[in-house]
Amino acid sequence: MVGSLTPAALAGCAESLSTVHPAGPTAATIATLWWALLSGATAILLLVVLLLVLAFRRGEGPSGPEADARRERVWIHALGLGFSLTVLAALTAYGLYVGERLLPRPGPEVVTVRAEGRQWAWSFGYADAPGRATEGILHIPAGRPVDVRITSADVIHSFWVPRLAGKLDAIPGHVNVLRIEADAPGDYAGVSAEFNGHGYTGHRFTVRAHDAAAWDTFLQGGAQ
Repeated sequence: MVGSLTPAALAGCAESLSTVHPAGPTAATIATLWWALLSGATAILLLVVLLLVLAFRRGEGPSGPEADARRERVWIHALGLGFSLTVLAALTAYGLYVGERLLPRPGPEVVTVRAEGRQWAWSFGYADAPGRATEGILHIPAGRPVDVRITSADVIHSFWVPRLAGKLDAIPGHVNVLRIEADAPGDYAGVSAEFNGHGYTGHRFTVRAHDAAAWDTFLQGGAQ
């Protein structure tokens, strides 16, 4: 229960699921995009507020058709339309660039794992350790890209580790691939961020990143 948690515990929970406290390159790229979108939206909002304030002020400058047309070109065309469209175009281009960077491309260091969601648990398999399976904890090596092949055994779930990567749906009969990576060993909270019935709020899991030695031990059947 949230009410039974101390302020320190609540702060820890919030940070563990915070997209603006990334712990890997994929999440860092997404966080940078978020800040860029926020900055662009703020700039447009401030301009709109400025134009609104100026609209309620009586101008003391020259009047007449030519003066009105000049003011219209400056305030409506240049600032109202030109500035907003330029910011939105830049953000769109940057978003497309980021989306391209986040695609799971093959490489010699890529590790492949499998995640299967069901009501209300997650099970994980490992390409480098056939037959090895874990429940509730996904083990990965730190400092290496990991492709998570996500699917579902029943209904649509959503695989999300906010500090490591973006969100991707787990769909029955279909496999979606999500690239995640952790900068350092440790535990990272994951949730199924999809309403799919009563009990979904407890549909959580943990991603445990190991150093090289611990990862080798895990693959050889060592302790989890």
